[in-house]
Amino acid sequence: MSTFDAEANAAEWNSRYSESDRMWSGNPNGALVDIAKHIAPGRALDVGCGEGADAVWLASHGWQVTAIDPSSVALERARAHGANTSVAWINSGIQEFAARERAESFDLVSAMYPVIEAPDPDTGVEYLTELVAPGGHLLFVHHVVDPEHLRQHPEFAHVLSVDAVRDYLTAHADEWSVEVAEDRARTVTSGRGAGHSTDRVILARRGQKI
Repeated sequence: MSTFDAEANAAEWNSRYSESDRMWSGNPNGALVDIAKHIAPGRALDVGCGEGADAVWLASHGWQVTAIDPSSVALERARAHGANTSVAWINSGIQEFAARERAESFDLVSAMYPVIEAPDPDTGVEYLTELVAPGGHLLFVHHVVDPEHLRQHPEFAHVLSVDAVRDYLTAHADEWSVEVAEDRARTVTSGRGAGHSTDRVILARRGQKI
C-alpha cells in the first residue's frame, strides 16, 4: 500500500461532499443510538463525523464530544447542524489525530463506516484502540458489502474492515472484551448510504488497568 497522503485524502473528501448540498441522511446512526444509550456518558470521540448527526446526538445525551473529519466541507455543515451543542469539531483524519493524541482519553470511540487506510490491519485498529480509556468502549460499524459492490468499488478492499477489528480485539482478549459482534439490518432510505441493508457491528470494552 502506498504512503498515506493526508492532504490528498482531505481534498478527495471535500470533492465528494461538494457534489451535493447534503451527503448523509441527517439522522444519527441506529446502532450508535441503540448502544450508546446503555453506556454512562463521558468523553466521546466521533471518528469521521461527516455532517455531524452522531456527534450532535451524543452531545444532546450528555456526552462531552470531540468530532473529527478530514473534510472541511463536512465540518462546516456539522457545525451548522450542531450550532446549539458544545461539540469540539476538529478538521483531521484519524491517522493524524491518533499521531498527535496517543492518549487513552476517551470513554467511547465511535467509528461509523470509517475509511481508514493503514500499512496493515493491526495499525489501522490501533489508531482507534490507543484512544480508548481503560474501562471505555470502542464501537465500530461498517456496511456488509457483497462481491459485486467490491468489484465496482475496489478501493474498499484496502479499507479497515469490521472483521479485521474483531480479529485484533479477539487476539488481545487480555485487554479487550467483545460485547457485541453481530450483523444488523438497517433501514436508511436517504443519503449516500441508503443502498446498504446490513451493518456489521462490533462493540468492545477495554479492561481497567491494575
